[in-house]
Amino acid sequence: MEAPNPEFMREAIRLSIEKMQAGFGGPFGAVVVKDGQIIARGFNQVTTTHDPTCHAEIDAIRKACQALGTFQLDGCDLYTSCEPCPMCLGAIYWARPARVFFGSTKADAAAMGFDDHFIYDEIEKPLAERSIPMQPLLRTEALASFRAWEAHVSRTQY
Repeated sequence: MEAPNPEFMREAIRLSIEKMQAGFGGPFGAVVVKDGQIIARGFNQVTTTHDPTCHAEIDAIRKACQALGTFQLDGCDLYTSCEPCPMCLGAIYWARPARVFFGSTKADAAAMGFDDHFIYDEIEKPLAERSIPMQPLLRTEALASFRAWEAHVSRTQY
């Protein structure tokens, strides 16, 4: 496996600064690399798109998957200007890149007001103790979708 390429991280950092200064959102950038080439660039657009999921990593993953025509990033590396938040971390695991490299840490982000520690804390709490109430509803009926999935002959495993 190739060594990490600092130029790809510099591109993620460049994007984070350029797009933030251009008014797109927070100071976060990411690139997806395959076979030594950048195949997608992403940057934070939460405030401009009114989409709380439009983080740099999510944006880059979406674009890379579209470019590759697949929902997984096999053989790809993700370079991101900051350690991924819990949402992005989940998306990264679903996308399955080979490796992830990050610049600043979640502690650095927290010091600037981007503190996701409460989400990590919430995940560990029982449902009834979370700050946003969550409770099961119509589980038996909802299981019908899983039975239909199990019976679906042309399903794609992921």
